[in-house]
Parts: sequence; structure tokens; C-alpha cells
Amino acid sequence: MNTPDEDRAGPGKTRRRWFAGLAALGGVGLFGAGTAVAQPWGHRHGRDPEEIARRLERRIDRMVRSVGGTPEQRDRIVAIARTALTDLRPMRDQVRQARRQGLELLAAPTIDRPALEKLRATQMQSADALSRRMLQAMADAAEVLTPEQRAKVAERMKRRMEHRWRR
Repeated sequence: MNTPDEDRAGPGKTRRRWFAGLAALGGVGLFGAGTAVAQPWGHRHGRDPEEIARRLERRIDRMVRSVGGTPEQRDRIVAIARTALTDLRPMRDQVRQARRQGLELLAAPTIDRPALEKLRATQMQSADALSRRMLQAMADAAEVLTPEQRAKVAERMKRRMEHRWRR
């Protein structure tokens, strides 16, 4: 069932907002995959950390309201997400630097395979650390919600994923 705001926004925008909210919580606090973490920094929405945090907060707010959550739950999940964003920011910078280094290695007159392999191994370690931190944030946020609320979030995410898979 759509809210009046969702009805005015149109089906495409409503879907994007709902999925963005779930992805925000999934990516920084609940049920998401480790790879979802790259998105909160937003390729489309600029790179200002405060803007990213505000967008994340709005998405979490919508998600918590949709499952009948309390303001206290919302505040706790937002705090978890903000802490995770702060912790993950240096990892993001490392990934960006490694990408640049990889491009330089591949553009060199001679391909240095050992250096590429070393870079790949370093990137895998970074991905593992990022994934561990994300999982911690997801579990912390999940514990804030009741089992019934978690079930509602999971069901909605399942419907969203099925919808996306059908496209």
C-alpha cells in the first residue's frame, strides 16, 4: 500500500526510494551484501560525507517507519550507520587508490604481473575487511529491530529483489 507521497511520486520514483531505503539499511546495517557498501558514498549524489549521511538517515527513517519502528530504534540504527560510514571511509579511499594504481600498472609499457598480483591480493584483503565491518553493522542494526520488524524488512526486500530480477 502506498502513502500519499508515494502515489504522487509515481511508480518508478517510489520503487527507487523504497529500494534505496532498504539498500541503505541493508548496506549499512541489516540484511545487505557486503558489496552494497560502495553505494552509500553515491556516484550520483556527490561525495560530501555530510550529504551522504543525511541521505542515509532519511532512508533509514523511511524504512523504520514502514515497519512500525520507534524514534528510539531509528536513532540507534542511524548511529550505527554513521559509525560504519566513518569507519569505512578510509577503506573507500584505499580502494580508490588501488584502482588508480591498477590502471597505472596496466597502462605501463611493460606489464608487471607480480605487482598486479600483489595489488589484487591487497584489494581482496581490503574487501574482506570492508565485508567484516559491514556484517558487524548489519547485525548491530538487526538487533535494534524486533523479530517481527526484521521479518517485514526481509519480506519487502525479497519482493524488491524478485521484482528487479524479473526486469
